[in-house]
Amino acid sequence: MDKKNALRAGALAAGTTLMMLLMSSPALALTRDDGDDPGTGLSVVETLGLYVLAPLALFAIIAGLVMVLDRSHPDHRVSTPGTKSKAKTKGKVAAKV
Repeated sequence: MDKKNALRAGALAAGTTLMMLLMSSPALALTRDDGDDPGTGLSVVETLGLYVLAPLALFAIIAGLVMVLDRSHPDHRVSTPGTKSKAKTKGKVAAKV
């Protein structure tokens, strides 16, 4: 029974994919529609600036603001193993003699 359901699901997926491919024709994208007014293309420098440099700059600005405006208390920060950290004592411990 399991094999029959898998076969049915595969046939349905293949049929749906085939119908979607037949119904969408990318060749129609080459013809211009009424009111279509494409602008001028971007140069290589403009494309790199818009899609590479601008996101990197935005990421750097946000990361910089987060680091500069960090108000967390140093005692709350997690230290990585192998680094030296100050031992925090809340009060003096009396040594028993």
